[in-house]
Amino acid sequence: MITIKSQREIDGMKKSGEIIAGMHKGLRELIKPGLSTWEIEKFSRHYIESHGGRAAQIGFEGFEYATTVSVNDEVAHAFPRKKLILKDGDIVKVDTVVDLDGYYSDSAWSYAVGNVSDEVKRLMAVTKKALYLGIDQAQVGNRIGDIGAAIDKYVTDENGYGNVREYIGHGIQPTMHEEPAVPHYGTAGHGLRLKPGMTITIEPMVNLGGWKVETSKEDGWTVTTEDGSWSAQYEHVVAITNDGPKILTSQDPEYDAKYL
Repeated sequence: MITIKSQREIDGMKKSGEIIAGMHKGLRELIKPGLSTWEIEKFSRHYIESHGGRAAQIGFEGFEYATTVSVNDEVAHAFPRKKLILKDGDIVKVDTVVDLDGYYSDSAWSYAVGNVSDEVKRLMAVTKKALYLGIDQAQVGNRIGDIGAAIDKYVTDENGYGNVREYIGHGIQPTMHEEPAVPHYGTAGHGLRLKPGMTITIEPMVNLGGWKVETSKEDGWTVTTEDGSWSAQYEHVVAITNDGPKILTSQDPEYDAKYL
């Protein structure tokens, strides 16, 4: 069921989103070559809990960690690991969900580890721009397909990257995952019409190679690219309002100024 949120609920989600934003800002300073992905988990969980939030991924369908920390060809949902040490040139994606007094926020971000290649820099830049092209379409009266069409046109048609299809955005609040489904591909003018008070995630996952992925048979969680190519992801929670899309997880007010 799709729920329409009041301004009070949106304000509560924004406060939750401020915790995620602060965590990601801290990770910008923390992430560097020689760091284990477990240190990312420790920092993130401590940050969330010390700011009054709950790391909502813990216990979700048996998941044990506050974050997913996915490196290079790992697309999403990878466990933080004590023995996985980041190297110069890696790309690492950190995703988490925060519950603050019953209000949820969800955000993933990609980080360059040390000095990355021009190829990786371009992948990250294209993925981030794709996120904001999708957000631009999150307008009252538009349809879900408008979001996905804008993202896929830019990622696939204009840049030739693989636009992951198996994992998509979603509604959020009053739980972590709600209707509607928000694919990062689609047909403009098709799908559910967007209404004021909807809150959704937009979270494109983009691969240097093909779009197909596979899930680890060993742990049942870790998603990797089928062809071994590297992947990037960026994610925001967005409220649909009569004044345009509003980002509730902004970690860069200057960059996000038009959406605040």
